[in-house]
Amino acid sequence: MPTYKHSFIVNSNVDRVWNFYTDIKHLEIITPKKMDLKVIKSTSQKIIQGQEAWFSCKIILKRTWHSKITFLKQYEYVDEMSKGLFKKWIHSHKFEDISNGKQTEVIDKVNFELPYGILGKLFESYAYDQLRKIFEHRKIMTIKELENV
Repeated sequence: MPTYKHSFIVNSNVDRVWNFYTDIKHLEIITPKKMDLKVIKSTSQKIIQGQEAWFSCKIILKRTWHSKITFLKQYEYVDEMSKGLFKKWIHSHKFEDISNGKQTEVIDKVNFELPYGILGKLFESYAYDQLRKIFEHRKIMTIKELENV
């Protein structure tokens, strides 16, 4: 299964970054506007173990997806897509204090599998490139949101 990894540093303490990322609405802030991401429904406003959420988003076509938080501990959580564009999507989020409360490293790892078997495999490099662009945008928006206060 392909794995995409991304990390960056934000000049903010880990608790502030954690609070931002564990509010479900952060996704509407950090996702590229052209994707038109909307939270349709969520079982909780704050990310908690077992939380389920439904979203709409434009990736080529307007799609909906359903995800669940399958792992949660302080400064780390995993969401898994149970229905959506990908056959499999496991996204781990980790936040590490790297400068005695002055900076936080945001670490994302996504294991994904496209649908349609061998045909889907032909589009893995395209999907990887799109993830790179999305996560670079997430970095810019996170820094803008948390550093410019």
